[in-house]
Amino acid sequence: MEVNGTATILSSAFLAVEFVDSLLPENPLQVPVRAAWNHMLQNYSKFQIATWGSLIVHELVYILFCLPGFIFQFLPFMQKYKIQQDKPETWEKQWQCFKILLFNHFFIQLPLICGTYYFTEYFSIPYDWDSMPRWQYLLAQCFGCAVIEDTWHYFLHRALHHRRIYKYIHKVHHEFTAPFGMQAEYAHPLETIILGAGFFIGIMVFCNHMALLWAWVTIRLLETIDVHSGYDIPLNPLHLIPFYAGARFHDFHHMNFVGNYGSTFTWWDRLFNTDSQYNNYTEKQSVKKDN
Repeated sequence: MEVNGTATILSSAFLAVEFVDSLLPENPLQVPVRAAWNHMLQNYSKFQIATWGSLIVHELVYILFCLPGFIFQFLPFMQKYKIQQDKPETWEKQWQCFKILLFNHFFIQLPLICGTYYFTEYFSIPYDWDSMPRWQYLLAQCFGCAVIEDTWHYFLHRALHHRRIYKYIHKVHHEFTAPFGMQAEYAHPLETIILGAGFFIGIMVFCNHMALLWAWVTIRLLETIDVHSGYDIPLNPLHLIPFYAGARFHDFHHMNFVGNYGSTFTWWDRLFNTDSQYNNYTEKQSVKKDN
């Protein structure tokens, strides 16, 4: 009875929200977005949308979010926000990173993206505008995906640091002790598959529309590029997210190699005390500043 009662309450609450939303005026931004989405559906097949659309979203978002960090290195006033100021970016390392990224994006990730259409067909995931969840639900689903991915990432990332396998796979990602945004997906092909699998688990749990795939890709890239940026920018809106790790947290992982294994949140590191070295380091840094 209690379970049925709870379900009834939740169902009633959902219907109430639906009713209130139906009374609100249409968001002005919704009109051009709906027109663009319907235009896409009318002119491209589901396979083209799922495959080439997903590739374009991934590449454009990656370039867009990496661009600010790339520009920062040429702006002297931004250097005060660089975390490891004694290790500036070099053209040689950035070119090395770019070449590996091209390989990973088009020879590892693209074949996986080619399976998107078959995934959506198998799970009967809709593409139409009328079935699209409102942005509040998309954000909530993306948060759920982030929680799942962070859990997967913490334990698999920690396993990749095991001394018996570290040099074979994860060492590639740690070639840069002072990370920069473009380096977020710089990794051994096996690592791209192993850690990247966590991205798809949330999709399998929550996905009820093609739009969630693209929304989750966007948010995940924003987060991983931010924590690899090498810059601790003030007033970063991502820091409003509870338990968000941020650039300093992950930058220490690259500098120290041990601890801070979470991708997005800090709770697993706190629970297993794998952030102890980071906490000691930040305390010492605070004492130096005070003195």
